[in-house]
Amino acid sequence: MKFERKAISTAAIAAIVVVVIVVVGAGAYVASSGSKTTTVTSTSISTTTNTLTSTSISVSTSVGTSTQTGVGQPVLPSSLAAETISETGSTLLYPLFNLWVPNFTATYPTIKINTAGTGSGTGISSAGAGTVQIGASDAYLTPAQAGQYPNLLNIPLAISAQQINYNLPMIPATTHLNMTGNILAQIYNGTITYWNDPQIVAVNPGVASLLPHDTIIPLHRSDGSGDTFIFTTYLSDTNTWWNKNVGFATSVSWPSLPSGQAALGNGGMVQAASQTEYSIAYIGISYLQNAVKAGLGYAFLQNRAGNFVDITQANIQSAVNAMTSSTPPDETLSLVYAPGTNSYPIINYEYAIVSKTQSDSGMAQAVRTLLNWAIMGNGGNSLSFLNQVGFVPLPASTQALSWAQVAQIGP
Repeated sequence: MKFERKAISTAAIAAIVVVVIVVVGAGAYVASSGSKTTTVTSTSISTTTNTLTSTSISVSTSVGTSTQTGVGQPVLPSSLAAETISETGSTLLYPLFNLWVPNFTATYPTIKINTAGTGSGTGISSAGAGTVQIGASDAYLTPAQAGQYPNLLNIPLAISAQQINYNLPMIPATTHLNMTGNILAQIYNGTITYWNDPQIVAVNPGVASLLPHDTIIPLHRSDGSGDTFIFTTYLSDTNTWWNKNVGFATSVSWPSLPSGQAALGNGGMVQAASQTEYSIAYIGISYLQNAVKAGLGYAFLQNRAGNFVDITQANIQSAVNAMTSSTPPDETLSLVYAPGTNSYPIINYEYAIVSKTQSDSGMAQAVRTLLNWAIMGNGGNSLSFLNQVGFVPLPASTQALSWAQVAQIGP
């Protein structure tokens, strides 16, 4: 599936006034983060995503009725009726949700939250079908999806990035190969097949003698994936052939390559790459430390300014600063390939895909409260959480837009 990459505006959002009714519920639930098992479909490898240790964060609350204008930080209720919220989708967001859940439910023990890392495609379709309250996605809704599911909102919760990992034992761990989007597109379409291809050598003169004449094994996601969405966006932005013939989406028609392999989820990509010498893979930043521990190297990527940049929070923030002011009210915007000398080229909003219409007022309030808290700098957007997965917080302008969208959720 291909579609035109543009910021897609809805009608301008008028002042939104929401009366938040504090509902006091009974019962209690203590959440645990658990673990998620995924499999590598083409190589029959299984892996378990590590559960991250959470940091206790106190949630600011107030009792009574509050007015939310869609600009300022909303006031959270002091208690909630008993509800079970189901979330599924992005494996990139999955570790962050598992940090959030025990902290949020410590303040709201009547709320149970089930999480699953199933891929962004499943997150979007499940939210659209109404089988979950929150679909996690690294990809915004396409025009076709917005038409199919007109009641869905895509609400940014944080900002993530993606690294390009490789398994080259002869390259020291302290050395990072340089990669361009154009070279990656040619690896994934089969034009570049060996690690010592002249184009790779040309951008890596310092380690040219270490690059082997071995076949590159390109790994891609087998599931509908927001990581695939942002990776193929980078390829489309930097390679004309890719943009014309493959495009970008959560699922694409990958060029058929004898050496290509598919893996399920970010955890599956890490394990497949670690067990396959001469492989290359695109993996979400929340799995960067897992990839490094598995012995994988990661590349410095060429940005729009032509510089090769590391996946540091400063470089991610540079791209954020260059792009987020262009975010429209519906927050449908690609942040990939941002301008700027130091901007890291593969970053994106991490979205909650949520229906405007929930099953009842109690569920609507519970979902609004969870999302509002997740967006708050003293809540889910605290660096105490985001630093553990390599994400950066939403800027104030995007927080305001996200809170305005959350305010639309009702029974």
